[in-house]
Amino acid sequence: MTDQTSLPRGSAPALTRRQAYEQRLRRRSITIAAGSTFAVMLVVVLLVPLAPGWDAVKRSFFNGEVFARTFPGLLDAFLMNVAIFLWCAPIIAVLGLVIALFRDVRSPALYPLRLFGAIYTDVFRGLPVILVIYLIGFGIPGLGLPRPWNSPYIWGSLALILVYAAYVAEVIRSGIDSIHHSQRAAAASLGLSDGETMRYVVLPQAIRNVAPANMNLFIALQKDVALLSFIGPVEVFRQAGVYKSLLANFTPYVGAAVIFLALTIPATRYADYLMNKQRRRQS
Repeated sequence: MTDQTSLPRGSAPALTRRQAYEQRLRRRSITIAAGSTFAVMLVVVLLVPLAPGWDAVKRSFFNGEVFARTFPGLLDAFLMNVAIFLWCAPIIAVLGLVIALFRDVRSPALYPLRLFGAIYTDVFRGLPVILVIYLIGFGIPGLGLPRPWNSPYIWGSLALILVYAAYVAEVIRSGIDSIHHSQRAAAASLGLSDGETMRYVVLPQAIRNVAPANMNLFIALQKDVALLSFIGPVEVFRQAGVYKSLLANFTPYVGAAVIFLALTIPATRYADYLMNKQRRRQS
């Protein structure tokens, strides 16, 4: 065995035979993946323009002049998507945590809270997001509330909060359940109450374990903000529809897709990084 302490300063330790083999295997996999991806893209680039209707599709969906003309307006409208996301996300995180804690209560006297948490998650995970948006976004303003309480921005945001909090609550609850019961027993032996055990022992580990999964939910939330366009708010999807009607061209929808992808792809890759990091730590 090589004594790494005797290596010259600044030199990397020699790879073992297994490490060298795994490195070669990774390089081979990357090469094959890159080659197959390039081949598929080349086929698409060469064959799609040969389709009989390509010229019409290109004019309707990939019109460079329309794209340049409408893209700045789409970016301005996307700021509304970001604003709705920014005020919904913290409320969802807090409400989801509260519902998860309700579902974990073990005292018989607090059983109504546990029942409420179970009913809440069952109802709002069982309904489509768009249906909740319609029911709340049109139903509550129909009560004749004065401004600004009849705003679709408020009630559309509430619909997203209610639905996504149910999913976040279940993810957090799964993280709480993943903490071994022996840790609760150890905390009790140290004299910690149930509340202190949850706060100082269980929750820090549970939140860390479910962070990647919750990040994926918040990426989905950013996309589902576009569903509020069906009840009135002018965000990027609705603005693209306005441009489509004015210019009789679908290119603004492609511009909206580019904006969403520019935000969600880096966030998705970061979520994958967190999941892989967590997997390595656990293994």
